[in-house]
Amino acid sequence: MSDRKGHILLLEHRAELAEPIVNQLTLRGFRVQIAGDAGPVLRGVDEDVDVVLCDIAMPDISWDRVLQFLTQRQFEATAIMLSTNTDQLQVMTALRLGFHDFFTLPIDDWDALFTSLDRCMAQRGMQRQNQAYRRSLEANVRILEQDQQAGRHVQMRMLPESPLFLGDYVFSHTVIPSLFLSGDFTDYFLVGDRHASFVIADVSGHGSSSAFVTVLLKNLFARKRSDFIHRNDDTILSPTRMLERANRDLQELAIDKFATLIVGVIDLSENSLRYSVAAHLPLPVLVSGGGAVYLPGEGPAVGMLEDADYREYQRQLPEQFTLALFTDGILEILPAEKLLEKERYFLQVFDGAADSPEQVVKQLGLDKVSDAPDDIAAMFISRGAQV
Repeated sequence: MSDRKGHILLLEHRAELAEPIVNQLTLRGFRVQIAGDAGPVLRGVDEDVDVVLCDIAMPDISWDRVLQFLTQRQFEATAIMLSTNTDQLQVMTALRLGFHDFFTLPIDDWDALFTSLDRCMAQRGMQRQNQAYRRSLEANVRILEQDQQAGRHVQMRMLPESPLFLGDYVFSHTVIPSLFLSGDFTDYFLVGDRHASFVIADVSGHGSSSAFVTVLLKNLFARKRSDFIHRNDDTILSPTRMLERANRDLQELAIDKFATLIVGVIDLSENSLRYSVAAHLPLPVLVSGGGAVYLPGEGPAVGMLEDADYREYQRQLPEQFTLALFTDGILEILPAEKLLEKERYFLQVFDGAADSPEQVVKQLGLDKVSDAPDDIAAMFISRGAQV
């Protein structure tokens, strides 16, 4: 007996034709299942079936329907058509319908049948390998998605309270990741009795590695805030020194990542702003009774230059204002095409919907974004404005 193994389903209602086929296949080591009608196919072929031998003369059967069931299922058992009729049109029809081969009944060339079956078994083996690989891949993807969802939950928990009320000032934020995890980051918090520190960051790339950098930034600002309280270290009140520290920390990681940031400090007693920019676009937008304007700022991204130099900007804030900061993902969803046009459109949105951050979010369509091409983060700081 040959060592060739396989499971064959024979659809043949005539015993005189079925018996020699079963005998020959069994002698060659195949396991044969016989059915006198097409019910087993139409109900669903067992997954361990390798080849279906089908007599086209089976009563009350539509081969188009049989082939539909065979080819649309994941196991896709190979089919070989059998017929007592050698009509060429019938042969061509069988092949067009997707049958692997065609043999006349009664079979007189068993070697040709077994050669065809060998090819079918090899094809079936490759199908099973692909199915096993796909199942393994799908399982790994599910695990990865679960990890990403857990990571997203942790990352969202890292974000500050929104809205956060600090005296007359209101801080709020919106973060829309393009994947489960985001490379965009916002934070704001009270420092001592009279200062509020804030940061918005956009880490290069997407996904886990970029999200990891946001954790580093969160930890850096939290650590320096703690140093202010417990070690009399005022680094957290210096936007330039915070950027220098972030630049050094990111370079020491050596993970080929950089980030753009805006770091600022508001003196709540004097209503004044100090801030620094690290290659971040768009620039901050200050909205007041005089309209919407971009605040100036420039400087290298953190993580790129060892001796990066950053500049501090100062601004006396209006009695009533909204300061809006975004990551560059917002530029991807604006209707204008060129960057300058996008920047002009951006200011027009604030001029027309500056009564509250919520109106700005709606005007920009952020409340309806479900599949952003890039991470989007927005931060709003308001005083005397609607919230």
